[in-house]
Amino acid sequence: MRAADFAYFDAPFLAFAHRGGATYPPNLGRENTLHAFAEAAKLGYRYFETDVHATADGVLVAFHDDRLDRVTDRTGLVADLPYAELKQARIGGVDPIPLFDELLEAHPEVRFNVDAKSDAAVPLLAEAIRRHGAIDRVCVSSFGVRRLHRIRRLLGPEVPTAASQAGIAWNRYAPRLTAMINSAGAALQLPVRHTVAGRTVTVLTESLIKAVHRAGKQVHVWTIDDADEMERLIDLGVDGLFTDRIDILSDVLNRRGLWT
Repeated sequence: MRAADFAYFDAPFLAFAHRGGATYPPNLGRENTLHAFAEAAKLGYRYFETDVHATADGVLVAFHDDRLDRVTDRTGLVADLPYAELKQARIGGVDPIPLFDELLEAHPEVRFNVDAKSDAAVPLLAEAIRRHGAIDRVCVSSFGVRRLHRIRRLLGPEVPTAASQAGIAWNRYAPRLTAMINSAGAALQLPVRHTVAGRTVTVLTESLIKAVHRAGKQVHVWTIDDADEMERLIDLGVDGLFTDRIDILSDVLNRRGLWT
């Protein structure tokens, strides 16, 4: 699949508010909440990044970790808790964990990059996308290659997907990139560096970007919070960046005439 096949990728540059902009000062301690995404929308962001998990009773929530412990006032695994219990948790002691449905409803003009973090979340995510008529404004990614294959089977070719980080890292150091570049993913989403077999290696190179572009796909890089690094990556030719510092990326793109 080529990025040009999907309206999702039609912006001149894709600026993703990672968890709504987790370290943007007004969002500190309130990542991945309705508040955080509203703050990103105020800055003009039209691409949001989030993750989804399924509760024990099959409710799809927008939440990054598999446990509540790090960012909420409760503890426990999301997958072990019924929604009635999970909805009592407060992120940073303030915000409830949003349903993915709530994000789609609160921001009908926004496009979402969604990482399905568990097998149980995959059919729920597919159902939510169809129920909200969001086929053209959700790109699905996952660290689990089998999850991506499953979401493609459930939703068909109309919904764009992104190739997994693990696959990209492996193929970067294989003899050829052909298998990954010719995959069904319309974008490759990856960090600048990745640990392979205990060794930190540079994944993102100019040659990789050129090869991906020749295949008609896009390259999105995460998670970049430094202005100089943003500038370097844009000069290198990437098509999008994920950032927690949504104010910094907005400033950089405005200076370069890439903000829409």
